[in-house]
Amino acid sequence: MSRNRSGHGASANLSATDPGGGATPGPRDGALAIVESPVQLLNVLEWAHNHPAPGTSAPLTLVVLPPTDPMTRGQLRRMAELARDEGIVVRWQEARGGVAGALSSLFALSRRLRRARTLVIGDPFSRYVQLLLALTPARAAHRVTVVDDGTATMEFVAQLARGERFVRWHRRGTGGGARAWLFAPVSRRARRRLTPRADGSRPVEVFSSMPVEAPGGVTVTANEFAWTRARFGPPRLTRGADLVGTSLVETGVVDTDRYLEAVASLARTYGATRYFAHRRESSEKLQQVSAATGLEIVRPDLPLELVARRGPVGRTVLSFPSTVVHTLPLALAGTAVTVAVCDVDPAWLTRTASPRAHSFLTGVTGTAARARRLPAAPPATPEPSA
Repeated sequence: MSRNRSGHGASANLSATDPGGGATPGPRDGALAIVESPVQLLNVLEWAHNHPAPGTSAPLTLVVLPPTDPMTRGQLRRMAELARDEGIVVRWQEARGGVAGALSSLFALSRRLRRARTLVIGDPFSRYVQLLLALTPARAAHRVTVVDDGTATMEFVAQLARGERFVRWHRRGTGGGARAWLFAPVSRRARRRLTPRADGSRPVEVFSSMPVEAPGGVTVTANEFAWTRARFGPPRLTRGADLVGTSLVETGVVDTDRYLEAVASLARTYGATRYFAHRRESSEKLQQVSAATGLEIVRPDLPLELVARRGPVGRTVLSFPSTVVHTLPLALAGTAVTVAVCDVDPAWLTRTASPRAHSFLTGVTGTAARARRLPAAPPATPEPSA
């Protein structure tokens, strides 16, 4: 979305292999961050703002492991530009180009990690990150920090506290098939690397805007989006409402038709005019949303927290249970924007949805203390009687 570009010192010659550019880090790095999504990268920027390094320390090195879908890659490139503006060394590592590319990336990252004093990760559920943790000696990183990857952080902390295997909340069952069975030893070793030692020799931090209760030995630092508020805004407010899209259909949690009905009902009831698409939403579904509601479909080129902070943004932002019901009130603090969250009715869930899907989504909604809670989408206007 071209109107969302910031123009703050953006690089004009980003390459396909190293959009972030930057120099090779020194022999002993201060911190190494590994991210795979734009939201993770945003939260690394917030973490760096919250943890300023001494002037003599080596700069933070940020390694981006881009997925293959174009929307995510585009947002990651834009976020990489912002990171470079903040003096962060950014390395773009293509790790999904087959077995050879993955092994080469693992080898390069393992060497970097051995030099780092702090490891910052955005997705502890990522098999690539778990493999990297398992292959790296326990003594390599003296401190581990997990930054938010959305609401998944809530599930990660809960599973860490219970000593369970790391499984994403929307995955059905706990077996995971043959691949999960083969990967189990790696996952167990990664979980141990993310568990603090009783003697304090392996500190673990969770830097989060989510309502989490970490187990003993884990330090929780509140992410209040101070960097975002200092860097952008305040936004110009529009009279209408904006509706935030979700990938609950794409992850197999919510039925497509029920989702479209709910979106149409919310748009009609609250006068929404724009629909901010989630980066994982399919083009086919977005066409259905547009046809069913008449909403303007907006594909942001940055995480929604930054897009909303820069504006323009509606005075009311409507969302289903998702990360933004926790993060947008923080990013928009001091403005007149109201963030409202609509519950997901159990009838909307697919037959293949995880048994814990509804309780997890209800927890996301119920703990969003700064958001206005709405009931499940209002009923559609009844058909006139014959």
